[in-house]
Amino acid sequence: MSTLKLNKSPATADQKRQKPVRQLSPELRDRTKPPAKKEVYAEVQQDAGSKEQAPRKDKVFKDKDQRKPAGKPAYAGGGRQPAARAGAGRSEKPRDKDRPYVAKTGDRPTARRATPTPTVADADLQPRLSKVMADRGLCSRREADDWIANGWVKVDGEIIETLGTRIAPDAEIVISAYAKEHQAETVTILLHKPVGYVSGQAEDGYEPAVVLFNPDNQWSEDSSGIDFKRGHLRGLAPAGRLDIDSTGLLVLTQDGRVARKLIGDDSNVEKEYLVRVEGQLSNNGLALLNHGLSLDGVQLRPAKVSWQNEDQLRFVLREGRKRQIRRMCELVGLHVVGLKRIRIGSINLGKLPPGQWRYLAAHERF
Repeated sequence: MSTLKLNKSPATADQKRQKPVRQLSPELRDRTKPPAKKEVYAEVQQDAGSKEQAPRKDKVFKDKDQRKPAGKPAYAGGGRQPAARAGAGRSEKPRDKDRPYVAKTGDRPTARRATPTPTVADADLQPRLSKVMADRGLCSRREADDWIANGWVKVDGEIIETLGTRIAPDAEIVISAYAKEHQAETVTILLHKPVGYVSGQAEDGYEPAVVLFNPDNQWSEDSSGIDFKRGHLRGLAPAGRLDIDSTGLLVLTQDGRVARKLIGDDSNVEKEYLVRVEGQLSNNGLALLNHGLSLDGVQLRPAKVSWQNEDQLRFVLREGRKRQIRRMCELVGLHVVGLKRIRIGSINLGKLPPGQWRYLAAHERF
């Protein structure tokens, strides 16, 4: 049996093809048409009236720029920034804008400095090199200045040749052998000063005691073994005072260490005197002479004062104020008619005749 196929009309075919297709609700997106997102956004814009809004695209990127974490700058094109523009945007990092300025290498502060540089104010508070040398007993300040000028002093390995240089109190000081040789050549003179000579500079027509230092006045019993030289007069200065009306032992020296030991502010060397007096001693006068008197508003150090005989007192002092013994005696009703210094430290005047002198021997110490 044969089958006969009949051709259907085009209208019938279209109906069957459309029959299974469901009707979409307006809320569902029709994928056969382009998205209507921009149209909806435009309608919202129109409903807003006169209120203008920046395009979403620009606003999004602006917000991102502000909220971008510190580090990489925002890139308008999206994604990773091209390598060619990496350097151009580096200075625009929000991190650099928000951070206060800090100087770059060399000026950037560090947590710890190994050797801080002293300020000008700190340097002014440091002692002078010559003072440190004198305080350590190396020499006198005058000698220190001479050694510094000659380049004989090193401080922490560096030669110092400028006078007045200030250093740290604990700095290492090294003295050249030349300075030590020069110091070894200095001399100290023991002179029996007569009445009528001043111990220091000439005054009121009176000669200084140093004029007695010449070969003619050297004591014949001098056992020091030192020969007189004209160079021994250079820089020779008295280490202590003895007024014009007084006699006895006077020390003249070129050695700053000796001068400091005898007349320095911290000197504690005893000086012994025999003092002839007149007048009537007050009831507690002897006790006051030992301790309790003041001169020029400053209390005197304790002394040792005792009667040597009926008209002579023995004084042992550890200081040397101007005309001190004479003024002390006046405060207790006594008048000094004669004063002789017979000892300084462990050095006695002994048999040295008035107007003559001798060298301090190498084994002798004050």
